[in-house]
Amino acid sequence: MKPAGVKLNHPLPKDPSSALEVLMREYGTVVLRTAFFYLGDRYLAEDVSQEVFIRAYRNWTRFRGDSHVKTWLTKITIHVCRDKVGVKSSTEQPMDPVLMKQTRQAGAEEEALRRMDQTVILKHVLNLPVPYHEVVYLYYYMELSTVEIAEVTDTPEGTVRGRLHRAREALGQILKKEGISYG
Repeated sequence: MKPAGVKLNHPLPKDPSSALEVLMREYGTVVLRTAFFYLGDRYLAEDVSQEVFIRAYRNWTRFRGDSHVKTWLTKITIHVCRDKVGVKSSTEQPMDPVLMKQTRQAGAEEEALRRMDQTVILKHVLNLPVPYHEVVYLYYYMELSTVEIAEVTDTPEGTVRGRLHRAREALGQILKKEGISYG
């Protein structure tokens, strides 16, 4: 097995139980954020996160190491989320997945402005067509390459690049119209 995972400097254990502990510790937040981004509901995202790690545990011996573990877990997460989309019952509004994690203590005004900016940007990203906001999230939030996004979404890389380009253009137009300058 190849060394797996961008963050890890060592190979993961071959034993599924031991590997599961490492996977949950190293990638639990990534899986939860991705599920939350897709579903917009923290509780449903937590359920999906558990399902992802159950599937990873069951399939650990079949994981060949052809991709990074992060990519593999993201692919599982996306598939589980897509399965759950029709079941979603919450009306909770999505927020920036980065905000789910506790941040350092900042002044109240600074924190409020930061959250407002991130929420405004995310709101516009989420208003893009699903294929566009999916690639924006995977590229900018998850920091996956276009090759990894193609693998995770079962989409040709050229299509991913095209979607990312069109998403950037659309988001740029929206932000310009709103008077928000980024980049």
